[in-house]
Amino acid sequence: DLAYLGQTIREQAITTLHFVPSMLHAFLEHQGARQCNGIVRVICSGEALPVSLVQRFHAVLPHARLYNLYGPTEAAIDVSVWRCSADDVIVPIGKPIANLRLYILDEALQPLPIGSIGELYIGGVGVARGYLKRPDLTEEHFPSSPFVAGDRVYRTGDRCYFLAVGNVQYL
Repeated sequence: DLAYLGQTIREQAITTLHFVPSMLHAFLEHQGARQCNGIVRVICSGEALPVSLVQRFHAVLPHARLYNLYGPTEAAIDVSVWRCSADDVIVPIGKPIANLRLYILDEALQPLPIGSIGELYIGGVGVARGYLKRPDLTEEHFPSSPFVAGDRVYRTGDRCYFLAVGNVQYL
């Protein structure tokens, strides 16, 4: 109920919201969204965030900040963040949050240069130890890190590349 949501945001002075992009789209299309002037930040995750939605967000809520988060359940849900801008022409998944590492690797688990498309791997304290009672899946999706002795990385299956400034672009 978007009218109720907008009313609650205003009445309770809610400053921070977390939406999947499809729900953010519905919220921004409702006439009450423009009256939610107390919103300071909105976090999006769970789906790809299109540039058109970033632009719509900044048109409807120009005073608020929008963040795009990425991450699979196997790696503490959210592992990277990008602060969106009204000028964005792409919406990267950003850089890793504290204590996590993002690698874009080839089939031999070797790092790829900036701009080269490969598979995204996640390392660091937020990575799960594996799948409960599923050593076969654990071995397939949580290989030993080629970079940190004794560490594992999570193989996401997602195709990505590094942008020149260290942000990751999700394909």
